[in-house]
Amino acid sequence: MTKAQQILTSEFSETLIKRMFQVKKGETVAITIDLGSKREIVEALAKATQDVGGIPLLMWISKAEKDSQAGMKDWPVEALTAALCKADVWIEANSVVLLYSDIWETAMKDNKKLRYLIIADSSIESLHRVFTGYEIGTLKNLLSKVKDMAMTSKKVRITSKNGTDVSYNIDLNYTFDYDDGDFSKPKFGTAPGFVNIVPKLDSMNGVIIFDHLQHTDNNTPIKFIMKNGKITEVSGGKAAEKFKSYLTSFNDENMYKISHNMLGLNPKVRDLTYELVEDERIWGGVDFGFGHTSVMDMPPFGQEAVSHFDGVVKNTSIYFDHKQITNNGVVCHEDLKPLAEKLIK
Repeated sequence: MTKAQQILTSEFSETLIKRMFQVKKGETVAITIDLGSKREIVEALAKATQDVGGIPLLMWISKAEKDSQAGMKDWPVEALTAALCKADVWIEANSVVLLYSDIWETAMKDNKKLRYLIIADSSIESLHRVFTGYEIGTLKNLLSKVKDMAMTSKKVRITSKNGTDVSYNIDLNYTFDYDDGDFSKPKFGTAPGFVNIVPKLDSMNGVIIFDHLQHTDNNTPIKFIMKNGKITEVSGGKAAEKFKSYLTSFNDENMYKISHNMLGLNPKVRDLTYELVEDERIWGGVDFGFGHTSVMDMPPFGQEAVSHFDGVVKNTSIYFDHKQITNNGVVCHEDLKPLAEKLIK
């Protein structure tokens, strides 16, 4: 790690532990890591925890073959679940994630005090961009306004100059969420800078053309045809054929179903880096997730699937009913523009 990277690591770790999680003396901060994790980042988080009087608990586990529930056979399920059910904070830094597995579901359901965050295997440059350098309160105001506008709408439409044109209906029975960087209270946290919507079941129709799709080669647009909430066609040359094989390997029809839609609004994320945790929050873009959906997000039953994957479309135009929120990646609604300009400047 270079001197510059050491400085970024220190700034990120202190921001996350002190300002965002607000870790208190005696609190246990569990950090799960595997053989693909970046050791220097994990150790910096542990040091920052100890500096404020917290108790770091680093848990190294094997690198699973696949994410989420599909990785259960590779992990020490009982021991890991027991520890996470007692922690105050859980930072998931696995390169292959536990998110949405039974381990994760049990910890989130049974540990009522748990403050959880996933950073996966992001580089320190990416983590520094996503987590530092903006005012949490201003971001909170912007995201909360967008969430409220979504919840008072019936339909969401998303378009892009790359050919994306997809829409879905709102279901107020499902969870609407955002992350602004405040992880001081129990929650399912992810990197800041988005509003998350779970589309109404069977309602998504149209075309999605991804600028970045997980488990594919970078810079290779792949096209999904969505019909009644499910992928019915994948196209885009050799990369698409490879991805279709990946999907087929799960032998799970729910892996083809939409899980959630994240509207990206992190002011420091302005272009694709092909690091998913960052790209999902790209300013003026969107993320679409497929497969497993937690009961917390889609009550009462969730959407069971053996795994989960995501893809990103940049520079989108977003509409809530007939109200346009963004135009080709630029926040354009009059109620949102002042907050957006403050964050960017």
